[in-house]
Amino acid sequence: MNSEIRVVGLCGSLRKASHNMAALRAAGQAMPTGMTLQIESIAGLPIYNADDQAAGWPEGVQRLVQAIRGADAVLIASPEYNFTIPGGLKNALDWISRVPRQPFAQKPVALLGASAGRLGTSRMQYDLRKCLQFLDAFVLNKPEVFIGAAAECFDSAGTLTHEGTRALLAEQMLALRAWVLRTQPVAQAA
Repeated sequence: MNSEIRVVGLCGSLRKASHNMAALRAAGQAMPTGMTLQIESIAGLPIYNADDQAAGWPEGVQRLVQAIRGADAVLIASPEYNFTIPGGLKNALDWISRVPRQPFAQKPVALLGASAGRLGTSRMQYDLRKCLQFLDAFVLNKPEVFIGAAAECFDSAGTLTHEGTRALLAEQMLALRAWVLRTQPVAQAA
């Protein structure tokens, strides 16, 4: 690993004015010196089908796989739909799970989420952790970032205005940096 920690960001929401995309950008701004965030889109991927896989990997899947492989860590911000992972994000993970040389294997991952409800994506994050465990990712345990009542935390331009949430994101980014430095020797030995 070079001295800069490269983080790929994935947003589980496809909505234009997504609070989760705003939270992902705020996390990037909260990163300490020496960390960079590159946001990749999951939009436009076909629904996973093994028959389609046999015909070749879609360009969007190849792009995501290369970005994840080239990163030192992944940061996922996602809403909670019907108590679980949004379909678009789950679909992206389903495609990525089929790739030889699993790109999430032993990759540090941090999770956060924003929702209109007070629980702030806690149920979705639990399910997402299970999916990432199957992919052999090293998911950061704490601090957990659950942004409830998201409309009260962001202004109309998508800027994070809630100081407590801003501080929590900064704390999580410091923890992610430490997690990358702690787990990287394990990943390089594999």
